[in-house]
Amino acid sequence: MRTAFYISDGTAITAEVFGHATLSLFPVDFKNITIPFVETKKKALEVKNQIDKAISSKGEKPLVFYTFVDHELTDIINSSQGVCYDFLTVFSDQIEKEIQVEPVPRTHRTHSMHEKSYDFRIDAVNYAIANDDGANLKNYQEADIILVGVSRSGKTPTSLYLALQYGIKAANYPFTDDDMDDLKIPPSLLPHKKKMFGLTIKPERLAAIRNERLANSKYASIRQCRIEVREVEMLYKTNRIPYLNSTQHSVEEISAKILAETGLERRKY
Repeated sequence: MRTAFYISDGTAITAEVFGHATLSLFPVDFKNITIPFVETKKKALEVKNQIDKAISSKGEKPLVFYTFVDHELTDIINSSQGVCYDFLTVFSDQIEKEIQVEPVPRTHRTHSMHEKSYDFRIDAVNYAIANDDGANLKNYQEADIILVGVSRSGKTPTSLYLALQYGIKAANYPFTDDDMDDLKIPPSLLPHKKKMFGLTIKPERLAAIRNERLANSKYASIRQCRIEVREVEMLYKTNRIPYLNSTQHSVEEISAKILAETGLERRKY
């Protein structure tokens, strides 16, 4: 299997995101290795050696995606036997020509911590945890969004991702088996109907997920899953609650689609 490295003098998030996005275009499996905070020549040389040792038995060179501010570190990585791709220079050179302004490199700039943005995210994460799974019904007035859906449809991870990445306060409320006989918007949610966003999922996928938790139970049966999914989707349609099928989407994609549909924006200041 061919190896792909994602390297940076910062968090390596940029190299990783761009690298994964690029490699996803190719139907090939890679062994992925992320190495953040390569900030010294000594560390860069260690990484260079690691790259050189990753040449496959077939002689295939590892792919190396990197973002460095320090040109000396760049030179060390480029001297490896990997096939190296520098995301920052490729784009910054083009932008410099277009806007006629020279870049001013600074380590960790892309993911440096803006104090208020960080505070928003931590506050939102604490809110998501405190208001997970209908645990707290009194703080919905503070919510930016309230995710609803059947158990195991993706509400909790999406709530936490919205909080951590965007600083959005997301509560979530589960519709349970007991709700299905006469499914309605719960009284605690009625005043906040405009904040509600539904998640649904294919019954077959829901059954598979639930079986990992409670195998061979009514809760995980395909019949029960079909009933619950049918009822919640009818509730969404009847009450004009926007909703999304989470079956084929990652939590990142679900969150991005929710933001696009609701108009919610990342909290920056």
